[in-house]
Amino acid sequence: MSTDTTLDATVVLADISAMLRALLDEYGLDDVEITRATKFHDDLELESIDLVGLSGRLRDHYGDKINFASFIADKELEEIIAVTVGELVDFVIDSLHQTEELQRG
Repeated sequence: MSTDTTLDATVVLADISAMLRALLDEYGLDDVEITRATKFHDDLELESIDLVGLSGRLRDHYGDKINFASFIADKELEEIIAVTVGELVDFVIDSLHQTEELQRG
């Protein structure tokens, strides 16, 4: 992956949307609109087990560069419930950027 691609919010949003659609397809909800403002709990009705599945998909796609557990570790339950797709997109971009910075030295 090139730097431009990994740090492009549109590409990351599309990647995460595809992962979420795959999860939602299991419930027959794959036609839900997913935007940066979409909330995992309120809009997508994801449960904690779904977040575990999303975490695995993120790891499969991005490798160990993305640690979903660290993304939600510092959040209170109310904050986790209110997490938006955009927040995850920003976290992924930041994590990829930090990894690239470390690799450059």
